[in-house]
Amino acid sequence: MADTNNNPALEPDSDNPVHLGLELALFGAGCFWGVELAFQRLEGVIKTEVGYSGGHIPDPTYKLICSGNTNHSEVVRVHFDPNVCPYTKLLDLFWSRHDPTTLNRQAGDVGTQYRSGIYYYNENQARLAQESKEAKQLELKDRKIVTEILPAKRFYRAEEYHQQYLAKGGRFGDKQSVEKGCKDPIKCYG
Repeated sequence: MADTNNNPALEPDSDNPVHLGLELALFGAGCFWGVELAFQRLEGVIKTEVGYSGGHIPDPTYKLICSGNTNHSEVVRVHFDPNVCPYTKLLDLFWSRHDPTTLNRQAGDVGTQYRSGIYYYNENQARLAQESKEAKQLELKDRKIVTEILPAKRFYRAEEYHQQYLAKGGRFGDKQSVEKGCKDPIKCYG
């Protein structure tokens, strides 16, 4: 395990959005490919990136995080215009894209990198995330939500082939639409 003193992987994510007036949001909801495509389709989302966060190893690779030894989560970082797409809309999409009651798994994907998490950049995001989790818990009744809500840690951009993977066509070359408002079902394939 890496030394936690002066470990850049454990520092807050201090990156800035691509344009002035935008905000960042960071979510882990299982495999990042389908989640990224869903966020790309939202009006007000300017840019998405997939990557790794929350682990203790600086500069992780996909192979390394899949070992289960780094504690990184597969995440989607969203650059969004809060005047067009409020953070609460991002939270609604987050909850709709995965099962927040399964610990370290989404469907057939198993491992700590597939955990459910909301990683906030400011106290307003933290408050809204907690409120949305409480509302979702009421909706799910007896099924306990395991989603973690933590400050955003250093974001490590995933390898280029992971970026906009489904929009590029994935393994089968079947490109999926990133058009804003698109309602086509998202097919996730590796």
